[in-house]
Amino acid sequence: MDQYIGRLLDGRYEILEVIGTGGMAVVYKARCHRLNRLVAIKILKDEFARDEEFRRRFRAEGQAVAMLSHPNIVQVYDVSSSDNANFIVMELIDGISLKQYMEKKGSLNWKETLHFAMQIATGLEHAHSRGIVHRDIKPHNVMVLKNGSVKVMDFGIARVMSKSNTLTKEALGSVHYISPEQAKGSYTDNRSDLYSLSVVMYEMTTGRPPYDGESPVAVAIQHINGGAVPPSVLNPNIPRGLEQIIQKGMALDVKDRYASATEMLRDMEEFRKNPSIVFDYASQEQPARPAMPVAQAPITTAERVVMQKTGTRPAQEPGRRQTPSPRKRSEPETKTRSTGPQRRRQEQERREAERSRVATIAIVVCSAVAVISICVFLAALFNGALLNQEKELVEVPSLVGSFFSDDMSAQYADFTFRFQPQEYSDQYQKGQIMRQEPVGGSRVVKGTEIVLTISMGEEPQVKVMENLVGVTQEEARSFLENQGFLPLVRNETSSIYDAGVVIRTEPSAGTELTPGQTVKLWVSVGPEMILQKMPDVIGMDLDIALRVLDQVGFKNIRTREVSSDKDPGIVVYQSVKKDDEIDITTEILLEYASIPEETTEPTEEETQEELVSQFVTFELPVREEPYDLTIYLEGILVMEPSRIEPGVNSLTLELKGRGEQKYDLYINDVLYASKIVEFG
Repeated sequence: MDQYIGRLLDGRYEILEVIGTGGMAVVYKARCHRLNRLVAIKILKDEFARDEEFRRRFRAEGQAVAMLSHPNIVQVYDVSSSDNANFIVMELIDGISLKQYMEKKGSLNWKETLHFAMQIATGLEHAHSRGIVHRDIKPHNVMVLKNGSVKVMDFGIARVMSKSNTLTKEALGSVHYISPEQAKGSYTDNRSDLYSLSVVMYEMTTGRPPYDGESPVAVAIQHINGGAVPPSVLNPNIPRGLEQIIQKGMALDVKDRYASATEMLRDMEEFRKNPSIVFDYASQEQPARPAMPVAQAPITTAERVVMQKTGTRPAQEPGRRQTPSPRKRSEPETKTRSTGPQRRRQEQERREAERSRVATIAIVVCSAVAVISICVFLAALFNGALLNQEKELVEVPSLVGSFFSDDMSAQYADFTFRFQPQEYSDQYQKGQIMRQEPVGGSRVVKGTEIVLTISMGEEPQVKVMENLVGVTQEEARSFLENQGFLPLVRNETSSIYDAGVVIRTEPSAGTELTPGQTVKLWVSVGPEMILQKMPDVIGMDLDIALRVLDQVGFKNIRTREVSSDKDPGIVVYQSVKKDDEIDITTEILLEYASIPEETTEPTEEETQEELVSQFVTFELPVREEPYDLTIYLEGILVMEPSRIEPGVNSLTLELKGRGEQKYDLYINDVLYASKIVEFG
């Protein structure tokens, strides 16, 4: 039996069962007794837990990721080291990995690919804005929920795992998606995540990753060299615009990729609005070392020269390298009546002459191009174009010794500033700039980033714990790390402090601290969750229903008036089903019957003449479990709850209407989508 099942970690997390095993940790399903909810707990394996440096990085990364809060990122609730276990407490996801989803469906259509990719990119955008790079984006780390949304998991864990850079058999699952700079062990940033996301999109659209091999090293080398077959070669149904997005994201040179997830999302949104769009990328038409299709003949020197000048390959007749010139009518009649051997000899001589002529032209063209290139180079050199023209260079100010202030950014608008952790200094006062890079007086391109280190003043002989209560978690962590202490974050409910704010510390304020000491921060997660069963208020008068809900503890009630055949004021719909256990702060929507307006009803014949009948198809999500579908027209029930079985992805109904009408689709009483229908 597993050593952790049945144990109570940290006095609150009861381990229930194993739900997954990875290379560095085991994931368990657990119950949090303090908040009465199910969670997932990732416990570090013993072979890693014995390494103090590894444990430190594991905790630090987990605490950093705990600051992320986004619907497309698996939430990290807590990071702890207790009961001889190093673990991370996370949101429990009811779904399957994107890898499992792809294995079931094979290649996905472009709509599903875009649907998943935009959510992943949105999650990355949030993480990158907080300075966190995932470094291990792959289908295995993306969870697909039953409602079709996705959540990215294991943020920051890849950075911990990078302590060992050996590409072993265990790395095979990740090496298919790593960026070239990761494969080479070079510097990685947010653009590495975008490369991996593009590889995932490639696999979603084609059913296979762009590179494969017998060993992780072989796959990594292919990432470094590039040359992936364009996705449309494997799946001709891929729209050109989506293929361009994938290829730009997979560019070998990081400078040719999207600069940010926001930029990538912008193009995805443009493609979503117009699937026939073709982007005007300067380098997109020549993706990183594209592989030559098998059916294409080798390229000649002359064709290569033409391609360098025009960017396109000269058109040629299939199956032939050169098209022979037709015989001139002035040729002697005897040539046309030559015997077979004579004709073959003449044809061979003609081909040799043709090849000689092409080679001569190629040499002349290459020589001309070389001469022109040398001239352009020399002209640019003397004009300063290759050495950054003088007007593009600015002098770096000498900031060492000055006190940093918020108005420096406006004062030195030609630069951007980035800060290193503050340090103690016997030479510089608190708040003074003690180091800068690049140094003052050097000349750099306008817009260059200046990295500053700010002094914390002389290091005190005895350090005392500051009062951090009421400070945000991020500010408290940064302060303690700069002081040389190790912050350990614990989450706790609070009805006094907002979520993300420090409630208390251990040691408390005023306590003397030793170098490198661990300081525990209890951070608020908001008020404690109180669960309550939802009563059935359908059929009640609205005022009575509101009183019933108030007595139970539900205060967050929203009402909406809808047309109905029920008596005015009667509740006809509640957004939460009867007996469902929910937090009392959850918003509940009640719909009640409106008072009918006194209007002159048209005759049945008049109504039939005005209404237009037509068949309307609604697109539905593909799910593994049956669900109830309800359709409303501006609050009026059009189709009562109907059971939709797994595998059904569309529904066609004959509807009557006039002009433009909006239909709302509810799945299990939750709004899924809206559709505008034009009648006529």
